Amino acid sequence: MTTTSRSPIAIPDSRLAREATELIRSIESDLLYNHSLRVYSWGALQGARQGLSYDPELLYIGAMFHDIGLVEGHRSEHDRFEVDGANAAREFLRGHGVTGDALRIVWDAIALHTTPGIPEHKEPEVALVTAGVEFDVLGLGYDDISAEDRDAVVAAYPRVDFKESIIEAFADGMAHRPDTTFGTMNDDVLAERLPGFERANFCAIIRGSKHSN
Repeated sequence: MTTTSRSPIAIPDSRLAREATELIRSIESDLLYNHSLRVYSWGALQGARQGLSYDPELLYIGAMFHDIGLVEGHRSEHDRFEVDGANAAREFLRGHGVTGDALRIVWDAIALHTTPGIPEHKEPEVALVTAGVEFDVLGLGYDDISAEDRDAVVAAYPRVDFKESIIEAFADGMAHRPDTTFGTMNDDVLAERLPGFERANFCAIIRGSKHSN
């Protein structure tokens, strides 16, 4: 199933999508659940604007699972939260009989959603999950989507005290594994919210390696 246009608040009407919705609704807070629905909507709207052909189910699974690694009970001890989400989505898809490239595409879409400069060069589903996240969290591409569509999405999937709440959710989901934020924008969150956190410095690591020169 592919699509190039859609209602601003429509989500895929399939068993796979419905069961993903039920699972994420049972696990995530209103904050993360509505954020994930908006990420799908913004990504799909950007896909329509760009004339991209993509599988809405795969985009939806990527959007819905992208932050599950922040949730207590679904956080690993040593992996990045993005990898936790990617792994959870892959297992969900496998459990529903999905095989082949679809597993890789969804895994990449989630694992790369906080890695700027790469997703846009991969499959549309990968690019659009990141586009949806960047729109909702950072406001990137805000003027690409009409005010009418923006209002429709936020009315359907409310955005309540989102800016500070999402920063806090990031901090809560990563505080127990600060080493996983090295080299990512997640460092910024812990630098602000985690007392005593010190960023690792890439240049210092190079200079401190066991190599002689």
